[in-house]
Amino acid sequence: MGLISGFEDLEKRIVGQGACTGCGACVISCQYKDIIEYSEGKPNSVGECQICGFCSHVCPRYALQRTELERFVFGRVRKREEDFGVCRDIYVAKSTDNEVLKHCQDGGVATALINMALDSDIIDGAIISGVNPSIPWLPMPFFSTNKHETVRYAGTRYTYSPNLLALGKNTGEFARLAFVGTPCQIRALRQMEKILYCIRPDLDKKIYFLAFTIGLFCSESFTYEGLMQKKIQNEMGIDLNDIEKINIKGGMLLTLKNGKTVKIPLKEVRPYAEEKCAYCDDFSAEFADISLGGVGLDRRTFAVIRTEQGEKIFNQAIQQKKLDIKPVNEFARAYNLLIRLSKNKQSNARKIEEQYIIAKK
Repeated sequence: MGLISGFEDLEKRIVGQGACTGCGACVISCQYKDIIEYSEGKPNSVGECQICGFCSHVCPRYALQRTELERFVFGRVRKREEDFGVCRDIYVAKSTDNEVLKHCQDGGVATALINMALDSDIIDGAIISGVNPSIPWLPMPFFSTNKHETVRYAGTRYTYSPNLLALGKNTGEFARLAFVGTPCQIRALRQMEKILYCIRPDLDKKIYFLAFTIGLFCSESFTYEGLMQKKIQNEMGIDLNDIEKINIKGGMLLTLKNGKTVKIPLKEVRPYAEEKCAYCDDFSAEFADISLGGVGLDRRTFAVIRTEQGEKIFNQAIQQKKLDIKPVNEFARAYNLLIRLSKNKQSNARKIEEQYIIAKK
């Protein structure tokens, strides 16, 4: 495991510096009760740390060794030409289910894969992002065990949902899970697998209850109070209950239930971006089994196949005709945008990291 650091060190170096993703990995991985709690979007100490070291080793922002983690997950490091991480194959796809397409964000691939896995008895359930029943458009971790639920919560909420917290609650009851999450959450999961393998090398490298992971392309998330309440509700006068869908395609597009579409220029929503996202260098969820995102596409989704397990799941969905796929070379403009956004995020994160290092001196 290497150097063992307690939550006090994590709190000082990561949480206190505003770099914490809010993923909750430290909370669910702590080996002691009543030491760390999740509140106000981040972990907080509520008891005396016993310095088990798990919190710092699973944190996606604390002393991450990228090449070491790549070797653990993929058996090799990324090649020079792999601009957005290790990649076995890449497609442009969409679901063949009209009900999924009616509710989904872009091509409905995540929903199609989960529903196929449920139907095929590959998983018992999936951890996804749901919506708070009392607060419109406030995302929350949700454990889905049927296709109706996955379709109901298809689509993207642009404020953060700490999906890993649902993993901590449900692993004791269900043997096989799929997990859908942001790049930072996927990275934390891989760190969890790695530390478990260090302790129990006789186990398979995957967390025994985790069947596969789906990572979502992510430029940044926004604060609920800033974007949804201050900007959309108060400034623009739009009732959040009237919003059917939110997407980003050259601007933030609000599709209302009356059929009207309202476009917000990106420069008007960027002030509400989470500051913690500036530290992230991973646009396309580079450690997932399958990474998905609709950047530059219309009603379709990039599907980046990264692992053997991801390839197996994706091919099974194709064989069952759950997905309609096209070769990526038919979408050169969108593909180049994927590369550019990936490089931009890596470059911006390096600049933030350099500023952080200079500030500490």
